Amino acid sequence: QICLSLVELLFYLAHSPLGSIVLLDFQPRQFVMVDGNLKVTDMDDASTEELSCKEDNDCTLHFPTKSFPLRCSGVGKCEGINEKKNLFNAYRYFFTYLLPHSAPPALRPFLSDILNATGDLRYGINETLKAFEKVLHLYKSGLYLQKGPLVLKDYVSLKGFRAVEGADYKCWPSYSHLGCLLSVHSAEEAAAICNSQSQCQSFIVTQQRTWTGRPLASFQSGLAGFTPDAQAVVYIKRLASSGERL
Repeated sequence: QICLSLVELLFYLAHSPLGSIVLLDFQPRQFVMVDGNLKVTDMDDASTEELSCKEDNDCTLHFPTKSFPLRCSGVGKCEGINEKKNLFNAYRYFFTYLLPHSAPPALRPFLSDILNATGDLRYGINETLKAFEKVLHLYKSGLYLQKGPLVLKDYVSLKGFRAVEGADYKCWPSYSHLGCLLSVHSAEEAAAICNSQSQCQSFIVTQQRTWTGRPLASFQSGLAGFTPDAQAVVYIKRLASSGERL
């Protein structure tokens, strides 16, 4: 969410009515999340001026660990230097820390492509935004889910109950520090996740939603701690349900 919102912001800055705007003091402390959107807190160090040049050699974009040769345009300006400076700073301050983590395994290659392409400045801001929107579409639609045998049939559904909130086994990347609370596309995906975790014996798809509209599923290591809830359904592994009393 943070990376996508940042890319949308940089897309606007690259195509602003004032021209391409560069953030000269590009640091994480310069940004804040407001209602799920990333905002710049200080525009004092923003500039619309692009580096003047006479030849391509005047247009090398320098960073502490990398340098990128750019072209000198016919009007004597380094082409896209403001946009590329913003994008590489987004890569080194945000993408490298946030993109490799917490995505479903099937989506990680797409995020790796974005990471590599922005790290080498092979993508401009337009291509980067399109790549993020593609990943978001796959994530929200569930199209990233690999086809395989259905595993929800291995679970007994207990309608009218939900798990009592409390400390349980922990997993990564959980939305709760007390237990294992993960975003899922469906109960089928939740069952597959439960199967992949040795501690998991049951789960419930909650009414909570993430910023993408996906529900959160709570995974439990035991069968105790259920309470009546007419709107809820608990899914219990068949082996667990046959071996313990509800």
